Order: sequence, then C-alpha cells, then structure tokens
Amino acid sequence: MTKNHPHTTSFRKHRRTTTSRLLLQTVITIFSFVIPTNTQAEDGHRLWLRMTPNKTQADVRIALNTKQTPTTNIAINELATYYKGNEQIQLEIDTNAPKRDGYRITTKNNKITISSSTDKGLLYGTYALLRQGKATTIESIPAYDLRILNHWDNIDGTVERGYAGKSIWNWQDLPKTISPRYKEYARANASIGINGTVLNNVNASPRILSTDMLIKIATIADILRPYGIQTFLSVNFASPIILGGLNTADPFSQEVRQWWQNKTNEIYRLIPDFGGFLVKANSEGQPGPQDYGRTHADGANMLADILKQHNGIVMWRAFVYSATGNDRACLAYREFMPLDGTFRDNVIIQIKNGPIDFQPREPFSPLFGSMQHTQIMPELQITQEYLGQSIHTVFLPPLWKECLDAQTYAHQNATVAKQTQKHHTENSITAIAGVSNIGNDTNWTGSHMAQANWYAFGRLAWDTNLTAAEIADEFLTQTFTDEKKFIEKTQSIMLASWETAINYMMPLGLHHIFAFGHHYGPEPWCNVNGRPDWLPKYYHKADSVGIGFDRTTKGSGFTKQYNEPLTSQYDNIDTCPEQMLLWFHHTPWNHIMHNGQTLWDNLCHAYNNGAQQAQNFYQTWSTLEGYIDNERYQDILQRFNRQALDAQWWRDACISYFQTFSKMPIPTDCDKPRLTLHQCMKFNLPIDNYTAAPINLLP
Repeated sequence: MTKNHPHTTSFRKHRRTTTSRLLLQTVITIFSFVIPTNTQAEDGHRLWLRMTPNKTQADVRIALNTKQTPTTNIAINELATYYKGNEQIQLEIDTNAPKRDGYRITTKNNKITISSSTDKGLLYGTYALLRQGKATTIESIPAYDLRILNHWDNIDGTVERGYAGKSIWNWQDLPKTISPRYKEYARANASIGINGTVLNNVNASPRILSTDMLIKIATIADILRPYGIQTFLSVNFASPIILGGLNTADPFSQEVRQWWQNKTNEIYRLIPDFGGFLVKANSEGQPGPQDYGRTHADGANMLADILKQHNGIVMWRAFVYSATGNDRACLAYREFMPLDGTFRDNVIIQIKNGPIDFQPREPFSPLFGSMQHTQIMPELQITQEYLGQSIHTVFLPPLWKECLDAQTYAHQNATVAKQTQKHHTENSITAIAGVSNIGNDTNWTGSHMAQANWYAFGRLAWDTNLTAAEIADEFLTQTFTDEKKFIEKTQSIMLASWETAINYMMPLGLHHIFAFGHHYGPEPWCNVNGRPDWLPKYYHKADSVGIGFDRTTKGSGFTKQYNEPLTSQYDNIDTCPEQMLLWFHHTPWNHIMHNGQTLWDNLCHAYNNGAQQAQNFYQTWSTLEGYIDNERYQDILQRFNRQALDAQWWRDACISYFQTFSKMPIPTDCDKPRLTLHQCMKFNLPIDNYTAAPINLLP
C-alpha cells in the first residue's frame, strides 16, 4: 500500500469499498507468508521515470546547434542527468528532419545525433533515447498531431469517474502556491509523447472561464508549456448566460458571439498558446445549440470562427443521446451524419471508441467509417470506469487496438486509425484523446498497475502500430525491473487481462449490466426508477426466449449504420462475430454456437473461465515476491486478491440471475455458484460490507 497518503487505501474508501472481517482475514492469512525482501521500498510516484542520475553531469558531452529554449534546456538536462553512454550527443534543429515534432536518432563515430524540425521533437527524441538506454538508430513521427489527456476534474477538487483521490489541480491554492506535481505531471506526459491536456470536466462549470480561474489556469499553462504541452478547456455552452448575464446562448445571436469573442481574447492574452475548447453539448442534460433550434455544426462553427484568429480548435463531442428513441447506440450517427462536411476545418468531432459508453467491449462507432468530409478523432477511456476502476488490473491496449485496427470499409485499408489520422483539409489537424485516470494519490493512478494505461495511451497515440506486448514490455522494464521471469509472467497477466475481464463481466456482447450509479459490480436485475437507457434490462433484454439486443435491420436498424460487408455480417446471426453476438442479436438460449454447444452453455463457460483466470492472476503474481520492492508487490497482491473475489461475485450473480430466464442447468464442468442470487442481490458491489455474505470465495 502507498504510504503516508490519506487518499490511498487498500479498497478506496472514497468509493465506498470497505472490507469485511472475512476478506481481511483472507488478506492477513496471505500476508503472513510474505518473506521480507531487501529491495528498496517504492511508492510508485516516479512512474516509469526511475532512471538513476549520473554521479556527475560533466561526463556527458552535449552540443546544441540552435538557440536554447526552455524546451531544449529540459532535453539537455535530462540527457546530462540520466544518459549512461560514453558518446557525445548532438541536438540539432534540421529542416530536413521528421516533421510534426518527429525526431531522428543516428549514431556514427561515437556520436549520437538527435535531430528534429522543432525543439519539442528534440525533447521527444531525448526521452526515446533514454527509454532505449543505448545508442540506436530511430526515426519516428507521431501518428496524431494532438495527443491529449481529458481530465474530468471539477473545480471543487472532485474527479468524475476518478479513482485515484482528488484532482491534481489545487485551484484553491493557485496561483500563489504551485504544487511540484505540476512539473512532474508535465515531464511524465512529455516522456510518452502527450502534448495536450484538457484541465477540466466535460460536464463543465461556466466558472472555469471566470477571470480569477483563467489566471490560475495560466499558471499551470506556463509550467506545461516548456514540456511541449498545450492547455485546453472544456466549456459550458450556456456560459454567456450563467457567467456573462445574457438572456440567451443562441450561437446566431450577435451579443453571444461578441461575448465569446471577448472571453477568447482574454484567454489568449493570458495563455498565448492556448489550444482551444472541448464541448459537450445537448447530451445528458448539458446545454447546447439545439436548445435554440440550431445544429451541432452551428454551435461548433460559431466557436471555431472565433478561435480561428488564434489558431485554436474546437473538439466537439459526438457523445449525444436523449431519453427518447429505441436504441441509444443509433443516436450519434443520426445527429451527426446529416452534418458531415458542414463543420469548419478547425473543428474536430470527438467520437468514443464505441457507440454506447466505454463498455468492456463494443463494436467501433459507425461514425468512424461514415463521416468522410469532417475531421474526426477517437476518444478512449484510460480511467477504468467500467473495468474494475483502480482495483482490477485490466491492460487496455488490446481494447484500443481492436478499435483502431478495425476495418471500416469506407475505402480500401480504411481502418479506424487511418480514418482518424488523415487530414481532411490543408489546415486541419488530427487528434486523439484519452480520459485521464490521474489523481492526487501518491502513485498518481490509485493502483500501480493502472499506471500502465496512462503510459500505454501516450505510446499508442504516438505510434498506433505498436503492439500491446511491446508496450507492456516497455512499461514493466522501466517501472519495475528487467528481470526476465518477472517480465514474462506479469506481461502474460497484462495481455490476458482485458479478455478475462470481459469473460467475468459481460461476455459474448453483453453490455451495461453494471450496478446503478457507480458502475463497479454486477446488477443485471436493477429496477430503480430512472431512464430506461440507464438501466441494465434495457441492454440485456433477457426473457424466456433468449438474451441480447436486436440491432439488426429487423430490429433497431443499428447495423445499417455500418458499411458493407459489415451490415450483412452483423445482421446474420451465423456470421456475426460471437464475441459481439448479444450486442447485435436477441439470441435464443438454445442457439447452437460454432463450438457445437448452446448459447447458455457458452455463457456459463465464459463466466467460469473468467473467474478462474482472475484467480490465476493472483496465484501467478504471488510467485513474484522479491523481484520488486515489497511495498508495491503487496499492494498489487492485495488488489489481485480483490479482483479474484469480484470476478467470482460477477460469475455467481450473472449466472444465477440469467438462469431464472433460461431455466437450463449449469454445465457440469462449470463451478456452481458459491453465492445465491439472493445474496448477490442483497450485497451489491462495492457498497459497504458487500463481503458480509457468509462465504469466503477464495479457497
């Protein structure tokens, strides 16, 4: 466990996950067999930047062929402090070097040259050399122009869907008191190629644009700038009313446009390199242009025209849905496709990887293959809202790559990555965003293993051709140790963790059957008063016939939003990929799957295998004592213990609940539920005392 920090506890008090005596007894029993290690204790604060400083910087010879900047000074200091080789290092600005902040590293005659067309590129090349740890030849250009973290941080210090303590932005102390974490944050991001950050929640408070807040934000921007990081803000579309005192926020109103013009000018006086606005509009109750009979394009273009004077952009989210309609998955396409080609070239439509909401597995959003005349960008979720949050180890690159590598069939070789990396006009830019998992916990992400997903987002945003295994190997080597056994075993856990979580949570295309509100444990039976599309039954539609959502052309029609041959493939129950079967089809319980067994038997086996694999993670990790410091080893061990318990809870709850509809026996080669349905329904993860059920799930 992380020491001396009130926000880091074993089971996250701020998420109401206190333990019962039974689980504590299990943990105490496990810990009683721990053999002390001589490895120096670590709290995870250094992340993957654990290089040991040189004894003297004089041993590292560095030359610079251009004028010094704050950014080149950082690069020089990093090399002088941490590079262990004997070569002379030349940093040079070269107009023939890779563009877009890319870099080239060459080695000749005991001299390493890092060249780029920008000083930021020299910094990225510096971190690449330190990551490799030795002289090598590399040429690298980022896949996206903008690689952005979206913080869902609120002005009051809370973080929506944050599982690592409070916000790292201490608004109440700024601008007078500056936390050292801001520079550490900037350095960590620059080391993996992240070059933009949205400081606040997409459910934005208008007060973020008040003058006193902008002065605080400018202080943060000054710290981020030398590390090549642009500052962005989420804005509330009704700010002219709430902050400006106007009686309308209609984008066609001249006084509204003038208010935004004045406010934008104020921002750029304070933050000359300000990046632009992120906007969530007309979604989940947020105000937007549709309140005035205008379109998303009308609202986005109004802001884009104002920002254009300052080279700023608008990132307009496509996460929109209303309480009406028979399939929430259809709504973003229906609202945005008629507007394709009507947005300004400094507007980027920000699209979640799937059409619902960061589910453990979703098909890619059909907008990626349909919007051919508008700049679009992927939005990925680093914080594990629906994947065990900061407790479960779930390595996300396999999920992200399944989306990015998916063929949209918009044209030949039109993967999601290719569709979002192409420039639609000469002046447009490409971008990718990740919803941050960072908080003020000592280890930054609430879990040592969750750091891997922050690292992975930056590396994958820079190079979408990297494999999940390559990223895992990089992370583990830099963050823990280069011991072969440790790397191999931990990497095997990481690479299997996403599919494992799908199996013990929502296999075969099931989705959104989480407990209401906190989205942690299972609650497929949830029957609270609320919007239907916020409740599990809306999605799983289990009945005596079968289970799953009919999104075929005979159902909600969602499959028609894809290009052929995907529409036909998804429409046919026999050709639909079985990992997505229940996403697209209401499937009979006795439907025969490709392996010759019924849907019901496959569902039971998936849940059982997921729970068994989660227990295997715990057992595998328990063999790695002594390879790393005991502090981090124990913290991770405890979380694997909890993950195994949770996985069995998911299995018992879902199999027992869905059996009330299928009326079919559990296969004899599957473990029988250790908890009854009544027990699962009475104690719902992760509410207080959920483990008060009279069964200890681990053997």
